[in-house]
Amino acid sequence: MERKKASDFPQELLDLLDGYVHGGISRREFLDGAQKFAVGGITAASLFQMLKPNYAWALQVPADDKRINAGTATVPSPLGNGSIKGYLVRPANASKLPSILVIHENRGLNPYIEDVARRLAVANFIAFAPDGLTSLGGYPGDDEKGLALFGQLDRAKMGEDFVAAANWLKSQPDCTGKLGAVGFCFGGGIVNLLAVRMGPDLAAGVPFYGAQPSAADAALIKAPINAQYGELDPRITDGWPAFDAAMTQAHVPHEGHIYKGANHGFHNDTTPRYDEAAAKEAWQRTLAWFDTYLRA
Repeated sequence: MERKKASDFPQELLDLLDGYVHGGISRREFLDGAQKFAVGGITAASLFQMLKPNYAWALQVPADDKRINAGTATVPSPLGNGSIKGYLVRPANASKLPSILVIHENRGLNPYIEDVARRLAVANFIAFAPDGLTSLGGYPGDDEKGLALFGQLDRAKMGEDFVAAANWLKSQPDCTGKLGAVGFCFGGGIVNLLAVRMGPDLAAGVPFYGAQPSAADAALIKAPINAQYGELDPRITDGWPAFDAAMTQAHVPHEGHIYKGANHGFHNDTTPRYDEAAAKEAWQRTLAWFDTYLRA
């Protein structure tokens, strides 16, 4: 399928998609709303197909890339769902390195997030991408099925799974003890949760368009935070000023970047919401932040 850009679609349609992606409306309601944009022989269903992820587009680092070693690991999570399985990637011939937890969107561990983990390994970090859907059989290979499974999970227990994964990764013998976290959408919110929960045990966090903690919780954060937002994503981005103020008051090193004309999900290079310029700039900032705070 030809690759489309966000600018190929009306913003109102992209906002409607955001509502569907985050569970605010059903697929049927999305299709009903999309009907007004179904012109010139294009149906609402075909618009939906155009906006769905195409995971072939996300392959920046092949799974068999000689620069990395990739496999899986299962982490005990007694306070969560019992255990959480994930994708573990390290540079080939790596010695002790800083580690980064990679946290997926609200679909589970899909191929895009696995590729992000490989990109971090190529940048000389150990990366672990846990699958929050482990207790329900893992990411089902289809985003819509993944969304349905996500709705069945106890969010508090899943949060504990990610805390367990973070602590496990930090304690691995080939980790220097410096741990970072990066996450996208739901995963961005989990990065913020980890920063609240782990205090100084998290050395740095980069939440991409993640829900922000309350001011009271933000006061507990010790990890330097570099938050990435899309200008056209007010549902999340409007929460930045209060988060910024809370971290300033807590004397936490932090930055926030709002990318002009970018939608929610702008880093995800499998959908038309991908914004190449914003994604590349945000990724450079991500790597620089981790280099600063994890390699010191």
